[in-house]
Amino acid sequence: MQPFDKEYVCDIAKQILNIDSPTGYTKRAIDFMDEEAKRLGYTTGRNQKGNLLIYVDGKDSEHTLGLSAHLDTLGLMVRSIKDNGKLAITKVGGPCLPTLDGEYCKIYTRDGKVYTGTILSCSPSVHVYPDASTLERKEDTMEVRIDEVVHSKADVEKLGINNGDFVCIDTKTQITESGFIKSRFLDDKISATALMGVLKYLKDNNITPQRDLVIMFSTYEEVGHGASCLPEEVEELLAVDMGCIGTDLACTEQDVSICAKDSSGPYDYEMITRLVELSKENKLNYAVDIYPQYGSDVSAALRGGNDIKGALIGPGVHASHGMERTHYDGVESTMKLVVSYITKY
Repeated sequence: MQPFDKEYVCDIAKQILNIDSPTGYTKRAIDFMDEEAKRLGYTTGRNQKGNLLIYVDGKDSEHTLGLSAHLDTLGLMVRSIKDNGKLAITKVGGPCLPTLDGEYCKIYTRDGKVYTGTILSCSPSVHVYPDASTLERKEDTMEVRIDEVVHSKADVEKLGINNGDFVCIDTKTQITESGFIKSRFLDDKISATALMGVLKYLKDNNITPQRDLVIMFSTYEEVGHGASCLPEEVEELLAVDMGCIGTDLACTEQDVSICAKDSSGPYDYEMITRLVELSKENKLNYAVDIYPQYGSDVSAALRGGNDIKGALIGPGVHASHGMERTHYDGVESTMKLVVSYITKY
């Protein structure tokens, strides 16, 4: 297998990770990937909920394989404006709230204004509050401090900030010389990056997949219905999402993870077996794991009534829904497994 364009992959990762796209506010990220796919020479489309569809012609146009990764991330939304000018919050998806204490953020208003701020505990100072270190970090005990001179709810309303505005969290993206990629929201933008790397690899090496492909960049995955509606021609769906790392799991940041079962049940036996065999044949770093607290675009597609087979793979990501980290080796192994699958089956 020819080498992948590492510089391209890392550049796409940095660009897409720095586009705020919490569930429900994904258009800028979708637009970016749409433009990049078209620049590579692919035809694109969108469905009504805003999922991006990228079409790749295969040798067999009678059968279609779907691949998916999601571009929506976790985030927050303004629940209400407090009398003291701070913002009460509600979660978008399932961020690990204690990891947000002290993080910088942006508030996007519906009239196009953007303000900066900081997410803090309601007891933010050890010099003032006796429970500053012990207060449980949850929605009711955390708030956003806006970087504007405000002292009241009326002051905040004059800025144009309202209930329902999105609060987006600084990703702190870094790629180290040792190959680690660390950032919030690698779930699942690192997998979307991997699929874009696959698309460039196909073009660079003049490769035609066995079947027609529809590559979907989905929205609303973090709230459970990202790929609930698929193009009717899709017969199989291979979701590319983060691999979990931790207790009872074999996956590392340098592996491609193959998920045999998650909270929605086991994945298609034949597809999983093929993926394991291809990993062995290509001498990839891989792991097969069970994710009891996990769901994917395949889960949503099956619950949505789509008549498909489905499987799930992805690069190992440590500390998911917190300060996440993976390694380029895991991303590369994921791209190699995808290319192996689409060129053989």
